[in-house]
Amino acid sequence: MSQENSKILNAPKGSSRGIRRVGRGSGSGWGCTAGRGNKGAQSRSGYSRRLGFEGGQTSLARRIPKSGFTNGAFKKDVSIVNVGDLDALGLSEISRDALVDLRILPTRKNYIKLLSMGEVKTAITITVDMASKKAVEKIEAAGGKVIINERKKWLREKKKKQA
Repeated sequence: MSQENSKILNAPKGSSRGIRRVGRGSGSGWGCTAGRGNKGAQSRSGYSRRLGFEGGQTSLARRIPKSGFTNGAFKKDVSIVNVGDLDALGLSEISRDALVDLRILPTRKNYIKLLSMGEVKTAITITVDMASKKAVEKIEAAGGKVIINERKKWLREKKKKQA
């Protein structure tokens, strides 16, 4: 191999360095504290900052103002059923249990809302919690019936004032 070819294969001078081995005595320049500084949590082994820590400065999560409100405890999970999908089921009476058995509803707890997308050709009796006006009109025009099952709200009893 000639002298010119060996230069092509080697990396340029100064492009690669050996790894810095810290904590190997004061003669190396990285002995004693091994580049960690004096005292404090960061100088100790096993230290790791918590997520979002900004060195004592108020963290971003606490600086940004809070906004909005969600009341998850009273959230309604509503499953939508379209009028056009009812003909494909091949049932004359459709209830909550039938929709759960056919896997249209994920659970019995969900509210059922009937919407008017599609056409219905057969007479169907369906029990739902909510329905749009057009959906009710389409089912009644086909000779069917929509029963709206109203869920009762829990109301706190008023206490009588003692005189």
